[in-house]
Amino acid sequence: MKSDAEQVEEFAAWIEAVMRRRGYDIDSPRGGGKTKLAEDAGVHRAAITRLLQRQSMPDLETMRGLARALGIPVREVLIRSGRLTEEDLPQAPAPSGVAAAGAVEGEPRLSAEQAAVALGIPEHLRTAFVQITEQLRLGAVAPAPQGGQDGQAGP
Repeated sequence: MKSDAEQVEEFAAWIEAVMRRRGYDIDSPRGGGKTKLAEDAGVHRAAITRLLQRQSMPDLETMRGLARALGIPVREVLIRSGRLTEEDLPQAPAPSGVAAAGAVEGEPRLSAEQAAVALGIPEHLRTAFVQITEQLRLGAVAPAPQGGQDGQAGP
């Protein structure tokens, strides 16, 4: 069994690689990438710094935020962190013959953040795009008010 320090080291190395692949400049001495990641993840910058300095394993909320911001499943983050195992979090099989539009069976789907980048959504609009996309995906968007024929509110 790995020590806590070994687990933090292994997880931090993995998540750093993901951060860099997603375009976060975490190596800059000014820390702009760390701050941007913290904002995108909805966590304190100090949590990102502690992880990158191998001081501590992030808490569950930080892991959730990192997963969301980096476009990776929370399941993968929890397993890679050593907090849970694949046996603890079995993956539900996809309904047979059903795949996301454009997705290849067996390959992970794009996250909302990855889709925003792929679609060229400007960086200053990505958070809104991701939030709206997640609401639509979860069916959590309230229906739009019904209007007249011209799209204006009825009398």
